[in-house]
Amino acid sequence: MKDFEQVYSDYYDMVFRYVVSLCGDEQWAEEITQEAFFKALKHIGSFRGECKLSVWLCQIAKNTFYTMAKRRQRQVEIVPELPAEEEPLEQKLLDKETALQIHTKLHKLEEPYREVFWMRTFGELSFREIAALFGKTESWAQVTYHRARLKIKEGIV
Repeated sequence: MKDFEQVYSDYYDMVFRYVVSLCGDEQWAEEITQEAFFKALKHIGSFRGECKLSVWLCQIAKNTFYTMAKRRQRQVEIVPELPAEEEPLEQKLLDKETALQIHTKLHKLEEPYREVFWMRTFGELSFREIAALFGKTESWAQVTYHRARLKIKEGIV
């Protein structure tokens, strides 16, 4: 089977377009697609080849979409007064108390997440530059940064 980074670069656009057709929101579709590829990476050993790899990836993306949609619905029902657009994590760094929470979580973050997040947010490096430093692909840098952001956001409101 192809190296997973190759799978990611070969199928990302197709899966992303499929997810956009499901949810109609490119920003949310990007988050869903990233999560779907993360799940696919974790479970690549369970791919038996009974269908095309693209079908398997789209199925994971569809299930991820439904799971995230249910989660979003529950959040809306539980806390309806929250604004639809959440303040970006980088903006929260301006608030001193939140910045301390973020830096504490960042300090506890395992590698390479910590370093990739640091390079992107504070070093203002492009994904291409980060990938070159690690000897990886640009896709790897994007996924790693996204994962780091999600790990840091856990527990920060």
